[in-house]
Amino acid sequence: MRIAVVGTGYVGLVSGACFAEFGTDVICVDKDEEKITRLKRGEIPIYEPGLEDLVNKQVEAGRLNFTGDLADAVKQADAVFIAVGTPSRRFTRDADLRYVYAAAKEIAAALEGYTVVVNKSTVPVGTAREVYEVIKKERPDADFDICSNPEFLREGAAINDFMRPDRVVIGVESERAEEVMRALYRPLYINETPMVVTAPETAEIIKYAANAFLATKISFINEVANLCEKAGGDVQVVARAMGLDGRIGSKFLHAGPGYGGSCFPKDTKALAQIGRKYNAPQRIVENVVEINADRQQQMAQKVMDACGGSVDGKKIGILGVSFKPNTDDVREAPSLVVIPILQEYGAEIIAHDPAAMKEAAEHLEDVRWAKDLYDVAIDADAVVILTEWNEYRQLDLDRLGEQMAQKRLVDLRNIYKVADMEDKDFHYVSVGRREVEPAANLKAVKEA
Repeated sequence: MRIAVVGTGYVGLVSGACFAEFGTDVICVDKDEEKITRLKRGEIPIYEPGLEDLVNKQVEAGRLNFTGDLADAVKQADAVFIAVGTPSRRFTRDADLRYVYAAAKEIAAALEGYTVVVNKSTVPVGTAREVYEVIKKERPDADFDICSNPEFLREGAAINDFMRPDRVVIGVESERAEEVMRALYRPLYINETPMVVTAPETAEIIKYAANAFLATKISFINEVANLCEKAGGDVQVVARAMGLDGRIGSKFLHAGPGYGGSCFPKDTKALAQIGRKYNAPQRIVENVVEINADRQQQMAQKVMDACGGSVDGKKIGILGVSFKPNTDDVREAPSLVVIPILQEYGAEIIAHDPAAMKEAAEHLEDVRWAKDLYDVAIDADAVVILTEWNEYRQLDLDRLGEQMAQKRLVDLRNIYKVADMEDKDFHYVSVGRREVEPAANLKAVKEA
């Protein structure tokens, strides 16, 4: 089989490379000529573990190609995947579908023979039918079907998620289209991957509902963390006990500075807007959106509280600016809220991230970027862990403390155990757990 993938962003490039790994002939299309040129040279525009090797392997095998000629790619394809961006509109918060509709129009003009047009982009309910109407209007004679095939790729683990998914969702209305989609995903049968075949509208809702539910779990445990801090509980123990309940599960019950990235913020806002459109308010999701926005501001306040209530004139070291580890994505990252607030209140910021400093520098001003992670500690009044990169899980705390002006460690990802920090002479602050005072302070209290 041959497929075309319109859009070489995160979803399009990962999907194209993985389908090629399945043995499918794939051609990825993008209007950005410079991007296509770079991809042909083997230069990957996004940071995703394993993606560069996979792309180069498939290019060398002749199964993966890149072009700026959409018409030529579509003419050769049995299925055409639309994988363009659907950002949130600034004021209405609903998904901006202009790129989806533009792609549909161009695809319509190039269709030859029976083709399945697949929405891979995350789109509101009803978009599949709208794309169908766009194509039908442009080409009443075209022989095609529409499919909604949402992606469930986690940044940092996208290749594994595509190759070993929990499920594949296929939203179609014709047996012919279903046969094409099942053939494309046939390599997953050996792993007995569940195939959920349903109507396009249901498939579209599944994507939003899944992401909104995971975001809800994050906001829920963050609210519980606030209670633990006030009442003297330990949120990690609470989360572990909850997760042992098979009805709940342990994933996404990690207290921290809130969710970010390209999916959860956009999809929760879009689902809330869809609910209002259909007069079926998604009140839980609306609250989740507000809780998460408040959460990131609360984390800035937590840093200030750890510094005695003020960061004016203080030097704050930041470890991690990407929204999660194993990605350079800073979209909606907590760092983009926390750092400017600290700066507004007079803090000097020096930051480190293994992959995202270049991206973050485009969004953050007056931040000094450290080549070595320990440089953030030099004369620092506090060091803040914002992203749980593996590099930060085994810090040499003695080395860190020796370089700091004040030994304050604010761990917003709960990487370290409270018990392990008891003898390190740090003022240690985490999320939803008790604070650790420096041993010298405790000694002074006892003597008094």
